[in-house]
Amino acid sequence: MELNQYLEVFIEESKEHLQACNEQLLELEKNPQDLSIINEIFRSAHTLKGMSATMGYEDLASLTHQMENVLDAIRNNRLTTTPEIVDVIFMAVDHLEDMVQSIASGGDGKKDVTETVEKLKLIEKGEPLSGSAKNEVAATAVLEANQQSHYDEFELTVLKQSKEQGFGVYEIAIALREDCLLKAARVYMVFEVLEQIGEVIKANPSVEQLEEEQFDDEFTVTIVSKEEPEDIKGKIMKVSEVVKTDLRSFDFAEESNDTYGEVLANLNTQVESNTPASEQQSQSIGTEVSSVNDKKGSVKQQSNSSKTIRVNIERLDILMNLFEELVIDRGRLEQISKDLENSELTETVERMSRISGDLQNIILNMRMVQVETVFNRFPRMIRQLARDLNKKINLEVVGAETELDRTVIDEIGDPLVHLLRNSVDHGIESPEVRKAKGKNEEGTVVLRAFHSGNHVFIEIEDDGAGISRDKVLKKAISKGIITEQSAAGFTDKQAYELILSSGFSTAEKISDISGRGVGLDVVKNTIESLGGSISIDSKENEGTIFSIQLPLTLSIISVMLVEIQKEKFAIPLSSIIETAIIKDTDIMNAHNQKVIDFRGKVVPLLYLKDIFEVPSEQVDDQFHSVIIVRKGDKMAGLIVDSFIGQQEVVLKSLGNYLTNVFAISGATILGDGQVALIVDCNALIK
Repeated sequence: MELNQYLEVFIEESKEHLQACNEQLLELEKNPQDLSIINEIFRSAHTLKGMSATMGYEDLASLTHQMENVLDAIRNNRLTTTPEIVDVIFMAVDHLEDMVQSIASGGDGKKDVTETVEKLKLIEKGEPLSGSAKNEVAATAVLEANQQSHYDEFELTVLKQSKEQGFGVYEIAIALREDCLLKAARVYMVFEVLEQIGEVIKANPSVEQLEEEQFDDEFTVTIVSKEEPEDIKGKIMKVSEVVKTDLRSFDFAEESNDTYGEVLANLNTQVESNTPASEQQSQSIGTEVSSVNDKKGSVKQQSNSSKTIRVNIERLDILMNLFEELVIDRGRLEQISKDLENSELTETVERMSRISGDLQNIILNMRMVQVETVFNRFPRMIRQLARDLNKKINLEVVGAETELDRTVIDEIGDPLVHLLRNSVDHGIESPEVRKAKGKNEEGTVVLRAFHSGNHVFIEIEDDGAGISRDKVLKKAISKGIITEQSAAGFTDKQAYELILSSGFSTAEKISDISGRGVGLDVVKNTIESLGGSISIDSKENEGTIFSIQLPLTLSIISVMLVEIQKEKFAIPLSSIIETAIIKDTDIMNAHNQKVIDFRGKVVPLLYLKDIFEVPSEQVDDQFHSVIIVRKGDKMAGLIVDSFIGQQEVVLKSLGNYLTNVFAISGATILGDGQVALIVDCNALIK
């Protein structure tokens, strides 16, 4: 088998399984009693192990196997989930992610994971992990509990009731031949015999493990039956390749329910859980029932889900590039048909325009990806940050199903990481401080995404300390970013946005997480390079909201074409409020700036021919064409010679030789073959 052809599928599916592990582990931490979550993690880990072994990545398979052992101990009630155990499993998942990343980058997927493997082995054996005394006791106690009793309260109750009703209760140790080739088949035959003569209450290892041949040669079964012990033994020994059957009556004194309850009660105290053992059991049973229901639901959901195929993003990029060429030609054809005024040609071109418009929507939708693909990495990050900073933080994710173009999705991850780290480090106070302020000890960070018009908004809101306007202004003055005079006229928003300046930081202590004054300026630059904008709103001691506005897509945009002398410029419609014709008499002067009164607001005027230095002859015209554009709450009027009309254009970058051209975000090719520069309105408005 040529494995390389499956490598891409292996990497993609491994990432999906690891992401599922991350998400389910976070859930498990919130609901440690929910065995259905453990089963989900186990399933993902088991599939990953199988795939890795098939592909020949032994280190990956070996670490997953060790992780699987711990998960198995938890789902079989041999271990209780503790934050320390979850930490180590997270650590193992991190290593697995590194290994998969190494394979994706052409590496061999090898990594020294001895320390993590040792920790997993210690957990599996119930031995203490260094540095976690409290839970060491808990883990050890769990092991002791299991050594003293292999049965939970429910099973013990069933066994007791069976005994009272005259059934015999037996533990049977069965051994198969060492060279037995079909162990699972023999186990099946043994169980078939046992089910004819009684009822199987428990098997050790579990039935699933027995079916998967995850045992050496021996296994134990506990049954209730009215048959004589010798008859039971004889019937089992008739199964071929069974070499030994030890049968003993169940000793209730040894497996005392009280003892088990006592141990569990001790355990619960140690792990700071107030749930009684019986409640835990009933919750566990309830969870299992709901898990079955969930599974039924998911099966139904699967059957109703639409069929999808996985397409390489590069192929979509190629398709998009070809379509961009088609859009340019479409514009050219529209221009030609307009010039020739041939009705048949005009009709054909109009039809072609409609079809290509539909095609454009389909292609753009194909490239849309849910922001969930970026958001799903943050719960894990916030958990780790909260632990590192000894804070209590609840992350709420809202609108993860909101869709954005793949190119925007790829770029937005790092800025969001910066903003979330900033909120956790600077925003949310420590539990003690929050308590002293009369707030809930647990801070809340909300990551929210939603559509509005042609934009997607992503907000990061926290209920932390907020931003101190005075502190920010003081720092900005001391760093020479602003003067004391200008600071006096700053609005709150203008003051908060100073923290986006390069090298600005109000942090008193520099930590590994933030405070070096790098980060937020990079965030601002990245978002603006995507055609978006960022704004900050804050109230001291109540919290802060970072709001990011992003375009839905970057490649094909709707613009207003305008003319300045003989040159054409494109202004994105997303920035335009409206167009107007104004008279000379409407123009006023304020602080050496020409302004107009636009619906009661004073709007500054910008002459694009002066900004872009377009050669022109002095023409005395009483009327001026103005395009009112906005950036957040700010507005400006752009003076142009004439409007041409609205058009969809393909955004092309200016290339490496024309970087940092002021107020130009790219160029496009028009239907008549001319190149039009696309105006970056955000750069014009300060």
